[in-house]
Amino acid sequence: MSALTSMWAWDNPVARTLDARGRDYAPAEPADLVAFCQDRAIQRVFLSAPWAADEGPVGDWFGAATTALQTAGVAVGPLGGDPGWLGEPSLAVTWALTALRSGPSDSIQLDVEPWATPGWPADRDQLCAQWLTLLDGVLAALPAGVSLGVDTPWWLAHEAWEGGTLLDAILDRVGRVGVVAFSDHAQGPDGIVALAGPAVVAASSAGLPFTVGVETDTAEVAGGAQYTFIDEGPLVLEQETALVEDAFGTLPGYEGVTVEHHRTWRALLGLD
Repeated sequence: MSALTSMWAWDNPVARTLDARGRDYAPAEPADLVAFCQDRAIQRVFLSAPWAADEGPVGDWFGAATTALQTAGVAVGPLGGDPGWLGEPSLAVTWALTALRSGPSDSIQLDVEPWATPGWPADRDQLCAQWLTLLDGVLAALPAGVSLGVDTPWWLAHEAWEGGTLLDAILDRVGRVGVVAFSDHAQGPDGIVALAGPAVVAASSAGLPFTVGVETDTAEVAGGAQYTFIDEGPLVLEQETALVEDAFGTLPGYEGVTVEHHRTWRALLGLD
C-alpha cells in the first residue's frame, strides 16, 4: 500500500473567460478528481477554495467537487491562504465560513505563510503574532465538528517563541497539521525523515493527526531540484515516501504523506 494518502489541489477546471478565478485545468472536474483519488487510494484532498467560494462558476465547481469527493469516501479540507489576511484576520474568517457554506467539510486547511512576506524576518515577531491571532479568530468562528488544520514547515519546530517554539504555539490552536518537509530523499541529514522528525514528534505528542508533505512541482517553484521529486519520477517518490512511513507510521496521529500537488503529481505520473 502506498504511503501517499492525501494531496493539495490548487487548480480548478473553470475557464478564465467565465470566471477570473478559473484555472482551466480539466482534470480537476469533480468526476476526474474522484477517479484519480480512487486510483491512487487518496483519503483526503486539501481542495483550494477561492474567495467567495459560494458564488459564480468556480463556486459551483467547488461545491460540486466537495460533494463528489465526500460521496466517494474522500475527506475534503477547504484550502486557502492569503498573506493579506495577516493584517485583517476577519478576512480569513469570512473566507472559511463561505467555503464551508459552499462545500461542508469536517476541516478547514490554512496555508498562510508569514515567512514568505516581504516583512520577514525583520518583522518576524509582529507577523507571527498576527498569524496566531488569525488562527484564533478562525478557530473561534468554526462550526462545531469542524477542525482547523494548518500547513507548517518543518523548521517551525526550531523557531523560538515565548518560552517554546512557534510550532508549539500552532499545535496549541489546531486540530490537525501538515508538516511540510520538501526534499527529494527520505534519509540523511537533509532528508525528509530528519527534517520532519522533531515537528512530527511534537504533533504526535500533542495528540494531533498529522501528515508529512512532499513536493512534485518544478525545481524553480520548489526553490531547487533537491526539494522536489520532479527529476526522480513516480517510482522514487513511492520508494522514498515508503521510508518516511517506516520512520513515522507507528506514531499516534500519523495519516500518511501529502503530495504537493494534484496537477504536478499527475504530470509526474505521465497522465497529462
